[in-house]
Amino acid sequence: MKSFMTQGAKILSTGSAVPDYSLSNNQISEIVQTSDEWIVTRTGIKERRLLTGVNQSIVDLAVLASIKALDKISMNPSEIDLIILATSTPNDLFGSASQVQSKIGAINAVAFDLTAACSGFVLGIVTASQFLQNGSYRNILVIGADTLSKWIDWSDRSTCILFGDAAGATIIQACSKENNSILNFQLNTDGHYANYLSILYDHKNAFNPFLNLYQGAFRYLSMNGKEVYKFAVSQVPLSILKCINSLNISIHDIDWLLLHQANERILTAVAEKLSINTSKIISNLSKYGNTSAASIPLALDEALQTKKISNNDIIVVSGFGAGLTWGTVIIKWNEF
Repeated sequence: MKSFMTQGAKILSTGSAVPDYSLSNNQISEIVQTSDEWIVTRTGIKERRLLTGVNQSIVDLAVLASIKALDKISMNPSEIDLIILATSTPNDLFGSASQVQSKIGAINAVAFDLTAACSGFVLGIVTASQFLQNGSYRNILVIGADTLSKWIDWSDRSTCILFGDAAGATIIQACSKENNSILNFQLNTDGHYANYLSILYDHKNAFNPFLNLYQGAFRYLSMNGKEVYKFAVSQVPLSILKCINSLNISIHDIDWLLLHQANERILTAVAEKLSINTSKIISNLSKYGNTSAASIPLALDEALQTKKISNNDIIVVSGFGAGLTWGTVIIKWNEF
């Protein structure tokens, strides 16, 4: 990455959006056999937000998060050159980024979807930084947004307790190499374990005998929670260490650990494996659950709003999930 870098990339602004409707653990216990204590003990989740209503979609959340990020720096949407929407739940199978582009008035922006589930935002940040560092674009809007409540079997206790809906956005701008915020990254994929977390297409729903053609629909989300936990706890620390070591910095230089908000036990286990004090973990999943690609930018935006993150702080950001994919980005926070 460094050998081809002609300039840096700096995060200028963040924004986030969550639906109004909150579903508590006690309410879920009326749907499936569980309890608030059972869910909190195993996941750390107390409630989650769900996008309800026929006329609401992921685009609404993505637009709201984007507008908040733009307003914070008084940037005109026409200044955005590229929009990357990291999502696995578009409201159009062909993609939703173009709808966001239209609704926020980013008339000069190219827009595309990036699908990498819970790792999507990390891959979106890395993709954006490449466009900025090689001089292709100047201002890029990266959005992580998912509405997995639409793809959950609400009679399946193993998954319905975990997921919520949200969107988070960042605006990244080209800058001098000296002010670079994206210090390094490390990405991985292992498709051998793709069945651990998936929303599969079922081609057996309908058969057209005239064309000898099967047509179907997507199933509900399926997850092997035990194996996903083992994968995350074993692979994420290795990814972080590889990324840190390549920068010649130590664990002690890390100010914040911002992981995909999947499960409180995963966050704690990764920190302990790295000998990072749990006080350095940024976490908000108790309020929102697992919001997939939205979880990292949502937590980042809230941490900035509460002034938890200070200028020049080193933030280790790691996403992991379906694919299986995982990756790390090291960010040096520069006040915008």
